[in-house]
Amino acid sequence: MISINSSSLPPILQLVIHGGPFVILLLILSIASLTIIFQRALALRSSEVIPPELKQALHTFEQSSSLGELYQIIKKSDSPLSRVLTTLLAHRDWPRIEALDAVQVRARHEIARLEEGLTLLEITTGIAPLLGLLGTLSGLVGIFANLGDKGDPQMVALGISEALNSTILGLAVAVPSLVAFHFFSRRIEVIAIDMEALSAELVTKLYLSQEMLAAANS
Repeated sequence: MISINSSSLPPILQLVIHGGPFVILLLILSIASLTIIFQRALALRSSEVIPPELKQALHTFEQSSSLGELYQIIKKSDSPLSRVLTTLLAHRDWPRIEALDAVQVRARHEIARLEEGLTLLEITTGIAPLLGLLGTLSGLVGIFANLGDKGDPQMVALGISEALNSTILGLAVAVPSLVAFHFFSRRIEVIAIDMEALSAELVTKLYLSQEMLAAANS
């Protein structure tokens, strides 16, 4: 049988070998959280959520303008804002209150999609340090259980050092997840406010012209 000298392995593999199942769980959590961080960083870019050309079209749209050009710009842009505005245009013949209700329902769906994965980041910030602590305590229990009467102080110190690596790894996984969770949560709040403002702007322009026309006919 071929024996493997763990000291010749890379540090991360040494950590897995000596850390046990808790370190493996932490590594899985770190991969999952990093994947979510990269996905949310791409998905929450301003150009992906609120395309500049769509925002500009909303600002330049006037009450007397044709909806056809605006509708084409909205359809070209596959973004959360465009899907909200598509819902608004689809219900523009409804009473204003009912149309706003439909828009709000769609907006909540879009915000929920933007928040995908943030729950796992929040969970990671809570359980990663605990898993690291469990790994450390488990390692210490094993060290002192095998200590006996002929324990080598140097080996004991080395074992304690390896056990503490679990705590360090747990914190190393939790801290970026915590920062990313709060950053993305705040980013989504700002996006929601911007989408609400742009939707309200279009609602005002659409229904103001209808109200003015109704007033003129009366």
